[in-house]
Formats: sequence, C-alpha cells, structure tokens
Amino acid sequence: MEKLSSVAKALEPSPIQQLSFLAQQCNAINLAEGFPDFVAPAHIKNAAVLAINSDFNQYRHVQGICDYVAQKMKEMHDMSIDPLTDIVICCGQSEAFAAAIFAIIDHGDEVIVFDPSYETYDTCIRLAGGVPVYVGLDPPYWTLDPYKLEKAFTDKTKAMVLNSPHNPTGKVFTKDELEAISVVCTRWDVLAVTDEVYEHITYDSRSHVSLASLPGMQSRTVITSSLSKTYSVTGWRVGWAIAPPRIASAIRNIHIRLTDSAPAPFQEAALAALRSPPSYFKTLRSDYESKRDCIFELLVKVGFKMVFKPQGSFFVFAELPETCYLSDIEFVEELIKQAGVVAVPGAGFFHGDGCCSRRYIRFAFCKSNETLTAAAAKINELAEGDGRLKIFEHGKLRVPT
Repeated sequence: MEKLSSVAKALEPSPIQQLSFLAQQCNAINLAEGFPDFVAPAHIKNAAVLAINSDFNQYRHVQGICDYVAQKMKEMHDMSIDPLTDIVICCGQSEAFAAAIFAIIDHGDEVIVFDPSYETYDTCIRLAGGVPVYVGLDPPYWTLDPYKLEKAFTDKTKAMVLNSPHNPTGKVFTKDELEAISVVCTRWDVLAVTDEVYEHITYDSRSHVSLASLPGMQSRTVITSSLSKTYSVTGWRVGWAIAPPRIASAIRNIHIRLTDSAPAPFQEAALAALRSPPSYFKTLRSDYESKRDCIFELLVKVGFKMVFKPQGSFFVFAELPETCYLSDIEFVEELIKQAGVVAVPGAGFFHGDGCCSRRYIRFAFCKSNETLTAAAAKINELAEGDGRLKIFEHGKLRVPT
C-alpha cells in the first residue's frame, strides 16, 4: 500500500459496478447501472459491422464526427463551433471529462461541483491535484441556491462542473439557474466543464440548454458528451470534448497520451448515429418518458416519498419514507435478498455531511419494458395489503443519527 499514490489509496471499488456484478452473480434484475439492456439501433450496428469488415482496425481520427457534432451544436444551441480546432474525439465522455480536467487543473486549484453528483468527477479532480468543493442542491426539487454558489467561490477556484440533465436526480437546470452560474463564472473568471451526455433525453416538452450557449460562456466552457446514452452504445466508447481552440489542443494532446484513439470501427459507426433523423430523437424521448412514468408510478404505489419527477436522464432518485428505519445501503441489501432487484444507495452520490444523504435510492429505467415489468412484479410481491413495501415497516436497523 505504501507504494500507491494518495489518491489511489483513497479510492474504493465503484459501488455501482459492484452492484452490477452482484446482479449478474445472483441473477437479479439490474436497475443499478445506467446502461440499456435492449438492442441498439440496427442502422448503427450495421455501420459498425461494415467498418470492421472493411478493416478499420488501426488508430484513427474520423473528422466527420467533428463536422456532425459542430452541425448539431449549431442546430440545437445556435453555437458556431470550428470542427477543425474546437472538437476532440475521445474514448467516451469519461475520458473527455478526465482529459479536460487534466488540461486545466493544477495542484491546489479548487473546482466547484454540485452535490449529489456522479462519482467520476471527484476522482478526476483529485487525480489532477485539484480540490473538489461541493455545493449542495436543495431537495426535494434539487434547486440551486445562487447565494450558496457564490459563497463557495474563492481566489483558488479554477473551474466548476455542471451536469444537466443531472445524474442521479434527473434534474434539468433552469434558464435562471444557468444564468446564475454564468454570472458567477464570469465574475470570478472561472472555467466551466459540462457533462451533457443526456442532452437528448428530456421530458415533458423540456429542451436541453447548454451552458456554453449563454452570452459570454462559450469562451470559458468545455462541453463533454458522447454516443453512449443517446444511441444505447455505452460500451463503444466514442465521445468528444468541445472547447476554445487552445484548451481543445491541450485536451487533444492529453487524449493522445492517454489512449491515442477512440475505437476505429465505432468512430466510423458514429457517423451513421449522428446522421439519425429528427424522428429518432423524438422516439427516444417518448420511449424513455413512458419508462419514467412506469417506474415513478410504481415507486409512488409501494410507498416511496416521490415529490420530484425526473425531468431528464434515465434515473429516478427515490426518497425512503419516514416510516422506513433502514439506511439506503440496508434497504438495497434487503431489496436484493427479498425481491432480487438491484438499485444503488444514494449515499455514494453525496460528498457533504447531511441526514438526507442516507435516504435516497437511485433506480435506472434505461431497460426494456420486459425488464421493468419483471422488476415491478418482484417489487409488488413484497407489498402489504395497502400496497406499501413490507421492508419499510419491518426494518431491523435504524438510520444512524
């Protein structure tokens, strides 16, 4: 252990991946990890097969991806992006985010992150030598308090991270919240790094707004995104970073030294994905909205405290009722034992102290209708006569105070 870096010593196995492995081992239904269990679009798979059969096997940069991404940014956000200088193809959004953080953060730099948040952000910041500074979103609607945000900034603040639509809550940041973020970033001359992988997965007629599209923000924002969520290909690892030329050049240099190239045949297939017609995105939103409604209604029925309905992404962040004396971890353990359904304890997404951090469970609904129906049946089997889950009333352990 003494040979490990301080960051490596502090890292523990990802609880999300551990729960996915557990689901495989005990043949449980996996509502833990955010990957679809249904087939990817045929036209994209066919393009990948064609690329493999055409022997696209070596390191490769497919400029067409940058051209299509720039075109999409113009259509969606009226942003002018130079595909030759402003876009870097990476191995998924995760590498794009990591390379962006490595490109801009020095030892001791502070980075503002909203809490709760996805586990990757904290790790990348610490690997770069930075210091994550958490600003809690206010439940149950996960609203941003501009005063709390302003208070978090100091002379050491170098950047802030924004994920919208948001994992794990399903929140879509409002225009007012985005404007508050842009004001404070400009005032403190701070960069923003955004995770926009759920940009096409929004509900109830909401549209995704990129922070970079606000006045004055394109020159201080790094956007990261990927094919993974929109096209149901989380294992293909094709993503990108969009940034001002000098930052994009630094990200590209780091990417080349980390992984050199995203998978060549999947870069070719990305062209087919990015050419998808508007009807594809309309169907994507409609299908996921139906799945969201299905699992949300189930969780209401069995007794979860469901105040906030997800506005985007494909997760529900469900609050345990006051009558449940189990912690989030204990509840997930009981759900696996009694129902054979795996979810994620919310505590892993929180980084500050607070009683609510042990009261939430994340369920992923990016699953087939058959999987969601089977999960609902198993969960309903645990219900009392009034429809509420037995384990809410019969927990053996109380939440620590």
